[in-house]
Amino acid sequence: MTVPAKTATPAATATPTVVLEKSVAVKAVKTTKAPVAKPKAPAAKAKPVVTATKLAKVKKPKLVRDSFTIPKPEYTVLDDLKQRAIGLAQPVKKSELLRAGIKALAAMSDSALLAALQAVPTIKTGRPAAAVATKPALKKAVKKA
Repeated sequence: MTVPAKTATPAATATPTVVLEKSVAVKAVKTTKAPVAKPKAPAAKAKPVVTATKLAKVKKPKLVRDSFTIPKPEYTVLDDLKQRAIGLAQPVKKSELLRAGIKALAAMSDSALLAALQAVPTIKTGRPAAAVATKPALKKAVKKA
């Protein structure tokens, strides 16, 4: 083993000390940079300020997937409203249109809501019966022996 040329303390020397080859991977060689003054931390740490946007990001509303039956003429109105929104430079999805409609209904007075509900005819719920079978009947293959 070799011994370093100088055996002074690292704080007293201005030049880096000689380090053994085995120690190079373990110890870092000190440089001659001037020490940087660190600002003192305050005695009491301030709590981070939580804004309304951070709260909104943390709590996401739970989404519900649902299906419903709607008459064809009313369904085409959704497409017409989508085209109107595109013309107004605000493209929307069908679900966004339905949610906007729900908000508009919620903002109505009781008499206006009642009038809007009476203007919508009641339809039978469930899937419509298919007039013609859409899928052909499966035929069993007969094995010939």
